[in-house]
Amino acid sequence: MILAALQEDARLTSAELAERVHLTHSPCWRRVRRLEERGFIRAYRAELDAARLGYDVTAFVSVNLENHRADLGEAFERAVQGIPQIISCHNVSGRYDFFLEVVARDLEAFGAFARDVIRALPGVKEIYSSFSLRAIKRERRLPL
Repeated sequence: MILAALQEDARLTSAELAERVHLTHSPCWRRVRRLEERGFIRAYRAELDAARLGYDVTAFVSVNLENHRADLGEAFERAVQGIPQIISCHNVSGRYDFFLEVVARDLEAFGAFARDVIRALPGVKEIYSSFSLRAIKRERRLPL
C-alpha cells in the first residue's frame, strides 16, 4: 500500500503518507526507509511535460549493431548514458539490438540528431525510426 501511494504521488509528506496507509508516522517512515534501502524505491522524480518544454517530437529508434561482441555492446551502452535526448534505452530481443526513446524540438532537429549523434554511436550498423503521433498512456506505474 505504501508503494502504491508513493507511485501515485511521491510528493506526499510523511504524515500524509502515514494517514493514507493507515499507520502512525514513525512506523510508516521506517517502512519507507526499509523499502529504499532494499531497492524497492530507487528514486523520486517529477514527471515533466515534454511539449511545454519545447520537445514536440518523440521518436522510437531501433538500432542494430554491426556485430554482437560484448565490448561493442558495452561501448554503445556507455555512450547512450551521456546523451540527454535519449530518455530511455532498452537492450531488446528480435530483429534489433536496442530500442531508444528520443525527444527533439522538431523533425529537423531529430534528423540532425539521428545523423550526427545516433549514427556515430559505437558499432551502429542500422537505425529505424518511428514517431509518436499521440501519447495514449504515459504513466510509468507498475501494477501492484
